[in-house]
Amino acid sequence: MGQDQTKQQIEKGLQLYQSNQTEKALQVWMKVLEKSSDLVGRFRVLGCLVTAHSEMGRYKEMLKFAVVQIDTARELEDANFLLESYLNLARSNEKLCEFHKTISYCKTCLGLPGTRAGAQLGGQVSLSMGNAFLGLSLFQKALENFEKALRYAHNNDDAMLECRVCCSLGSFYAQVKESMKIALQHGDRPLQALCLLCFADIHRNRGDLETAFPRYDSAMSIMTEIGNRLGQVQVLLGVAKCWVARKALDKALDAIERAQDLAEEVGNKLGQLKLHCLSESIYRSKGLQRELRAHVVRFHECVEETELYCGLCGESIGEKNSRLQALPCSHIFHLRCLQNNGTRSCPNCRRSSMKPGFV
Repeated sequence: MGQDQTKQQIEKGLQLYQSNQTEKALQVWMKVLEKSSDLVGRFRVLGCLVTAHSEMGRYKEMLKFAVVQIDTARELEDANFLLESYLNLARSNEKLCEFHKTISYCKTCLGLPGTRAGAQLGGQVSLSMGNAFLGLSLFQKALENFEKALRYAHNNDDAMLECRVCCSLGSFYAQVKESMKIALQHGDRPLQALCLLCFADIHRNRGDLETAFPRYDSAMSIMTEIGNRLGQVQVLLGVAKCWVARKALDKALDAIERAQDLAEEVGNKLGQLKLHCLSESIYRSKGLQRELRAHVVRFHECVEETELYCGLCGESIGEKNSRLQALPCSHIFHLRCLQNNGTRSCPNCRRSSMKPGFV
């Protein structure tokens, strides 16, 4: 079956599927899969089979076709096809409650460089990762990914994605509410603080700042009581975003300053990155160039302090899907760089490196 006939049969299957003749559509697509020699066509029909089995609740079959689609994408040697197939693999594992695998495949999607589909599918990747974190009851990480997915939906006028994110947020709210009930029953103060922070973030994202502020205050009170300074940084960051939404930029900067002091005390580099990023946007809107440049410099300093770099080529580790080698002295390099270097000792500290570990 050639390219043109493959396209016709895929379209025929879609028409049958849209008219609720699902089994007939599946038969047409399976026939294409058996007889077509067109790799792009095979990739597309596998995508149709993944979607159909997902909507039918046949998640094991969905996973089977997603795995075949990955192999087809690799044959095509195209990053856009790889992104789409890894996303389908992530969704399949999400449906089967294999949440750690889902997160891993989503991270692979985000790590694929130079994909045209990235802008279109990035929101769906974030949504799938958010659902996985929610399945693991990692509420803060789940909410962060739902926020990213919602931004993608708004920026791209994707109403379907926005609807799916809102459904996930409904499940998120219900789970946080149930966790709060358990925390109150058992007197679990740290869990109470986390739930209050999540509730506050939800209301902030909805634009309900009148409800968000008291929740942040309650969360801050408990975080201070139990000595959770990392939690206090998160609360103050949320408060600052609320003040930004209200155009009260000076109050936002006061909250950021308090959060920066706490983040520096505990060495929370990720928190400092977020705070510098928010400060940049505030000073840019105020037109204060000197303060803006200072935060841009501090932002890049934090990036350098938190990122790993290969000691041989100087490239950032983690930006590309490259194999790494960890030496007994704990220094990490790209495997290809060490092989090209040809030395048997660590290029950084010159210690013997007879038993390397692979990352």
